[in-house]
Amino acid sequence: MSEKGEVDLTGAKQNTGVWLVKVPKYLAQQWAKATGRGEVGKLRICKKGNVGKAEVSFTLNEELTVIEGIEDKTVSAPREHPFTMQSVGGQTLAVFTENSSDKIALEGVVVQRAECRPAVSESYMRLKRLQIEESSKPVRLSQQLQSPVTNNYKPVANHTYNLAYDRKKKEEGKRARADKQQVLDMLFSAFEKHQYYNIKDLVDITKQPVIYLKEILRDIGIYNVKGTHKNTWELKPEYRHYQGEEKTDE
Repeated sequence: MSEKGEVDLTGAKQNTGVWLVKVPKYLAQQWAKATGRGEVGKLRICKKGNVGKAEVSFTLNEELTVIEGIEDKTVSAPREHPFTMQSVGGQTLAVFTENSSDKIALEGVVVQRAECRPAVSESYMRLKRLQIEESSKPVRLSQQLQSPVTNNYKPVANHTYNLAYDRKKKEEGKRARADKQQVLDMLFSAFEKHQYYNIKDLVDITKQPVIYLKEILRDIGIYNVKGTHKNTWELKPEYRHYQGEEKTDE
């Protein structure tokens, strides 16, 4: 038995190449639910002809697609997950295992990195919307009092700058904030028609204050600061659901 920190190289698979793959959090959680032999899906590696890169995709087993506990609802996880292949980039990465006796063994060297991402579909868009709703739930909830508060407080005169601010708001016409989910629905609907919008057009579509609208856009969108579509917003890749996705100029 080796001491803690020592690496046992006896029988190590030193010439075995392994892949380092980044997967979505929900996918890892569904894998943990696998029973029996622990089979979670099928990996397909296809290469068209003798040239070009191989196309890799993962298909989740159908019995693992049910996700429970989001907004007290049951949703289906997407099954198809294409891989985005990446190079190791000159790094030397390895995979080690450690057993209950603190024995460490080298399993292999990383020869390929990849990112496993879900294919955009109706089930994935619904899953993302429910996840956004879940993360937007307030930690504190308001409660209506059954009896009036009896504490006495002396009124404080309003300051001059507050009065000036109120007058300015009335002159400009204050926009009322809508529920975040309603705003998200309006934004998703708009981006199904066009890929790029400037903030002025989105304000006209949603009728929301600029600051509030930008807070929501930062969760789901990307602001282009250069290129052909400079100073416009577009959806993050995981929220896009276009009939034919446009290519942006880098």
